[in-house]
Amino acid sequence: MKHEKYQLLTEQIKALIEGETNEVAVMANIAAAIHETMGFWWTGFYRVMPKVGSDEKELVLGPFQGPVACMHIPFGRGVCGTAWERRATIVVPDVEQFPGHIACSSLSRSEIVVPVFSTAGEVVAVLDIDSKELATFDDTDRQYLETICQLVSNIVLPHHHIEYHHQDEANGKADGAEI
Repeated sequence: MKHEKYQLLTEQIKALIEGETNEVAVMANIAAAIHETMGFWWTGFYRVMPKVGSDEKELVLGPFQGPVACMHIPFGRGVCGTAWERRATIVVPDVEQFPGHIACSSLSRSEIVVPVFSTAGEVVAVLDIDSKELATFDDTDRQYLETICQLVSNIVLPHHHIEYHHQDEANGKADGAEI
């Protein structure tokens, strides 16, 4: 059932974003489509942006669906900042077991974060999805959400082949999957 929903969702997203070049518009419709189709609790993007008054960068809240969220996340902090730092998808079955988890809401129980890459191979955003249930996300979610994030890169940031690496926090395994 999940596989079929993701197949349809991926086709819907391709049609939604075809020809669009505005990064925020693309992310907004993708977040809405994922959120509506899959029924997740929180779905959205954090964009890598210059930190005000500094030479550093941080993740800044972008287009999302769901309750209010943290607006700024430092590099390497929480699941989002760690996915950015590792340049890898992270699946967290229980956020309370993730060292340094940033609790934007106590209702979040599990999470998946997928990086979005630029044409130069730099992380420019992350797709963050939270669930109120433990162990919501699995390899099926990871594969399809990486494909969807590749679509963002292909449409908004064209012509870059991405190799995703992911970290399964349940068993500590890491490996790569070409898209």
